[in-house]
Amino acid sequence: QLLNEENLRKQEESVQKHHQTFLESIRTAGTLFGEGFRAFVTDWDKVTATVAGLTLLAVGVYSAKNATLVAGRFIEARLGRPSLVRETSRITVLEALRHPIQQVSQRLLSRPQDALEGVVLSPSLEARVRDIAIATRNTKKNRGLYGNVLLYGPPGTRKTLFAKKLALHSGMDYAIMTGGDVAPMGREGMTTMHKLFDWANTSRRGLLLFVDEADAFLRKRATEKISEDLRATLNAFLYRTGQHSNKFMLVLASCHPEQFDWAINACIDVMVHFDLPQQEERARLVRMYLDKYVLKPATEGKQRLKLAQFDFGRKCSEVAQLTEGMSGWKIAQLALSWQATAYASEDGVLTEAMMDACVQDFVQQHQQMMRWLKGERPGPEDEQPSS
Repeated sequence: QLLNEENLRKQEESVQKHHQTFLESIRTAGTLFGEGFRAFVTDWDKVTATVAGLTLLAVGVYSAKNATLVAGRFIEARLGRPSLVRETSRITVLEALRHPIQQVSQRLLSRPQDALEGVVLSPSLEARVRDIAIATRNTKKNRGLYGNVLLYGPPGTRKTLFAKKLALHSGMDYAIMTGGDVAPMGREGMTTMHKLFDWANTSRRGLLLFVDEADAFLRKRATEKISEDLRATLNAFLYRTGQHSNKFMLVLASCHPEQFDWAINACIDVMVHFDLPQQEERARLVRMYLDKYVLKPATEGKQRLKLAQFDFGRKCSEVAQLTEGMSGWKIAQLALSWQATAYASEDGVLTEAMMDACVQDFVQQHQQMMRWLKGERPGPEDEQPSS
């Protein structure tokens, strides 16, 4: 018991000594800090130097942060293409670094093309769009301000194809976006739209910005029920296209231009109506696509495709009569079906009967689509499979 009491007494003394040592350490530290702070405050040179140093540090951190953001935007605009752009002829820095020889040779060997090469139009429309192509090329040559163009008409009338040819004819790059990609972006739409035009303004050759299905997001703000995010994106688009530019040319394509916001109509300089091809244009289209997808593969290609003997000129005229109401895109699909049918046959020979069967099938499909468009129900005869 005496031993336990002695141990307890020693532990208490040890605790008291430790406590006193801790208190003395606090007093000493406080004294040193107080004397140091007092000496610092009374020395104005040190105070001034410290304040200046902290100020410079804060300015440096803020400047570095903003410089990083600016550099990031510059690199983003130069190296990559915006997410809204689906297709472009413009060579980015990253693509040039990945395939330097291919990209450089492609640029050096590229020559201005005919704006209507591969585009079949009526004589009056052909003359109209050729004037636009000549004016656009001269505008680029003279470094003037580009006009904004609206191409409207039924789908499949080759509006996108003409826009590409127009850019290549003028020595410009082209970029294609679709209006249906804008609405799903939500809050990011406005920022993405600004990035798109920042990227367009960095083009050295000039950029033709083609907006397909433009009515999908350029709708009337006063009457249409659109979200606040889409409204903000539309406002950003109007802000960036409010004045003409010598960096980019805006070309809109729409099947329903009557749905445009009035501000869009105000910024359009030229409107061109692309209508469905008439019989003469359909005959030219049938000949062109027959040559592209059937005759050339049969004579030049390595594929196993042959043609039976029949009058191709007469057949093209017959097909042109039967395909009334079809667009140029639909006629191209018809010619592709001829090619696919020949490859699918046992001997690889395309006969006149096989062509007629494809035409009949396409005509029935087109008639059915027109009934759907008019809201009509198919009759009993339409439900029977074609022979």
